[in-house]
Amino acid sequence: MTEAAREVARQTEERLQEVARNVRERFDRMTEGRLTDKVTNGASADRTDRGTDQGRGAARNREQGGPEH
Repeated sequence: MTEAAREVARQTEERLQEVARNVRERFDRMTEGRLTDKVTNGASADRTDRGTDQGRGAARNREQGGPEH
């Protein structure tokens, strides 16, 4: 390989490494705070049921003869 070709190969490798680093950083920013991350970290573990799930629970209780609330 000539010196010019080696230099082009080196520059190309550096650019590809920079692109890979940017992609990793952007991916980390995009996935930060996602629902699966929150569930994995237990952020939703202490929350009470709301909305549809709460209504289903009340209906189930009524069917079984228990209190509505």
